[in-house]
Amino acid sequence: MVKKALLLSLSGMLVLFGTFGLMVTTPAQAQIKLSYANFPPAPTFPCVQMERWKTEVEKRTAGKVKIDTYPGGTLLGAKNMFDGVAAGTADIGSTATSYFPGMFPVVEFVDLPLGWPSATVASAALYELVDKYKPKELEKFKVLTMFTCPPANIMSMKPILSLEDLKGYPLRASGTGAKILGLLGASAVGMPQSDVPEAIQKGVIKGNVSSLEVMKDFKYAEYCKHVTANVNLFVVSFAVVMNQKKWDSLPADVKKVMDDLRLDQAIWTGKYVDNHVKESMKWSEQTHNVQVYRLSPKEISRWDALLKPMVDQHLKEVEAKGLPAKAILEDTLKLKEKYTKQFPD
Repeated sequence: MVKKALLLSLSGMLVLFGTFGLMVTTPAQAQIKLSYANFPPAPTFPCVQMERWKTEVEKRTAGKVKIDTYPGGTLLGAKNMFDGVAAGTADIGSTATSYFPGMFPVVEFVDLPLGWPSATVASAALYELVDKYKPKELEKFKVLTMFTCPPANIMSMKPILSLEDLKGYPLRASGTGAKILGLLGASAVGMPQSDVPEAIQKGVIKGNVSSLEVMKDFKYAEYCKHVTANVNLFVVSFAVVMNQKKWDSLPADVKKVMDDLRLDQAIWTGKYVDNHVKESMKWSEQTHNVQVYRLSPKEISRWDALLKPMVDQHLKEVEAKGLPAKAILEDTLKLKEKYTKQFPD
């Protein structure tokens, strides 16, 4: 006759008494569950990078960490991301620091019109700059990575080959981009990316200033048959941050996995979205016969001269806050040079 097994729990061990003697096992380690909020739709590059980071962390911790992702503002939106992560609504969040003018003076050096050649270069430089200066506005978070969108260029209904072509021309931009267009003499129209297709169709604007993957993603190639592709006016910076208490609660091996991913993730994101721009432009040229132009170095220098006051103004504002503005700008330009050599286009 088979005896019934008797289960006892002793000091976290499972003790089994049965027909076949005594067996002792330890329970599987409790899985660490984390929530990660993001604001744009799932197919966009900030959310693609989120899913890649989730996959890498889960793989590198052998399943010890499980991450639930919330794209499209389903947990937190762009404007309340930092407050929500600080409050613990989400353990991790990603948003664009560019949406908070004046709040991130160190990061904003990367958002200046410095002629970034690619998202890969700008993302790696941004991460290293923040890691060096550890800005106080981010000190209540654990910074997991930083990245940028690709450089903004001009997609338009007519060729833009000079400042004269740009003068008074109605182009959409947002935030820093609108200021830049104003300095260059264009008629800047501020609006979110989602409103651009209708505005172009109605003739409210004659083009858009943005990173060029939108030529395919938003089908702007149907209307904007001309792209000025080497003005590289600005990038938009993004931060991925974790609630500090949550970070402090993690075991050392999990922290190491996430620390090892910080720069790697910035570079991976830059490469991913830079490649997406190339694919989108190839599609635009082949499918909609879009014409691509590159300004001469002499013409680019004319544009740069008009934009220099914006850099000078930022230097003054940051110095007034007691920060080493000139040193930060010098470091930003050195990092641009360093990573341009490491990641040539």
